[in-house]
Amino acid sequence: MLVLSRQRDETIMIGDDIEITIVDIRGDKVRLGITAPATIPVHRKEVYDAIQRENREASRVKMEDLGSLMPKTPGRPSSVPPGLHRPPVARPIAPGERRDQPPQNGSANGTTPHAPGNSQGSQAKPGNSAGQTPANG
Repeated sequence: MLVLSRQRDETIMIGDDIEITIVDIRGDKVRLGITAPATIPVHRKEVYDAIQRENREASRVKMEDLGSLMPKTPGRPSSVPPGLHRPPVARPIAPGERRDQPPQNGSANGTTPHAPGNSQGSQAKPGNSAGQTPANG
């Protein structure tokens, strides 16, 4: 432990950010002024010890102790917190279909219906419906 002697209105620096100033001395009591960043908690030792004790007690909470805090919802086990549920089941993706695009032309896989004599199921070309021959010209 570092022991320093200071008189009233003298300051002690801790690092670059913390100043401890002797504000007043009355009998056996010393009043200190502490300047520190808001991110650094400053407590009297007895308050700090009480905070630590409460934190230790709070960390010992058992799951059974929390049961009375959770609402009982029909059809949901009490171990599942409210608001949580199973995700919906996705429908299967047809061949050639992408998950991020809806099916096109009303079919499941985005191709045109089979034309007579066309077992490939190819897509129709613009200006040419399936099964027709282009006009000569």
